[in-house]
Amino acid sequence: MPERWAQLGLLSVPLLAVYLHVPPPRPSPALRSWRASGRYFTYRGRSIFYRDAPGAGSSSDVVVLLHGFPTSSYDWCKIWDGLTQRFHRVIALDFMGFGFSDKPRPHRYSIFEQASIVEGLVHHLGLRHQRINLLSHDYGDTVAQELLHRYEHNETGSILINSLCLSNGGIFPETHYPRFIQKILKDGGFLSLIIMRLMNFFFFSRGLGAVFGPYTQPSQAEYWDMWTAVRTNDGNLVVDSASHLWALGPRESTPRVSSALQEGASHVHSVCAGRPH
Repeated sequence: MPERWAQLGLLSVPLLAVYLHVPPPRPSPALRSWRASGRYFTYRGRSIFYRDAPGAGSSSDVVVLLHGFPTSSYDWCKIWDGLTQRFHRVIALDFMGFGFSDKPRPHRYSIFEQASIVEGLVHHLGLRHQRINLLSHDYGDTVAQELLHRYEHNETGSILINSLCLSNGGIFPETHYPRFIQKILKDGGFLSLIIMRLMNFFFFSRGLGAVFGPYTQPSQAEYWDMWTAVRTNDGNLVVDSASHLWALGPRESTPRVSSALQEGASHVHSVCAGRPH
């Protein structure tokens, strides 16, 4: 019996090694098109992916889209054309550690840094003095609140915010109930490292599917696109690092991040859509 277990152990080592080095899936034509239509700018030596499209709207309104966790700017693909019909200019980016942007490791990811990346992109595009409409989702809600705080307190380099739409994210800390997997990722440590390295498409799609409603489930092709974006540049190995501050909830992760909403943003039109947690 001991010999049998030893044989199984020896057999599992090469199988595990092969599993851990499975190459990322090939992007679908739609995802390749999304990437080909984008560009990169450099933030402190890191390449950040973004898309910038002119719109058909008669106004001068510019909208910047902030995606959720653990996906990418591709979250907005289904409403992209509609937004370009409404706004003068539509911009979306992949946060550092997500999508097609750089995913350094080890790296201390933070909401503060992601907000600074958004500011850097706005300045890079020559929109420093342009009022921006922010449309955010999930993880992007917390980044948007940090940007709002900076704007309301006239911090140097902050972007000018005209309107803010927060959708389905951790807006109110007291109603934020992280999922079990989020708690594990938040705590970090050896267990989260193991989970990230053993993550595959099946567990990814099952876990993400629990966030969607029964009538809004993504198709298998859409799950594959999400998973492909995560796997790009070994992003599955930084998911736990990129999730730490978000998993805690806005107030705990960045104590000042929701203050502008609580105090009342006097110069900004704000809308909160979806579940408050």
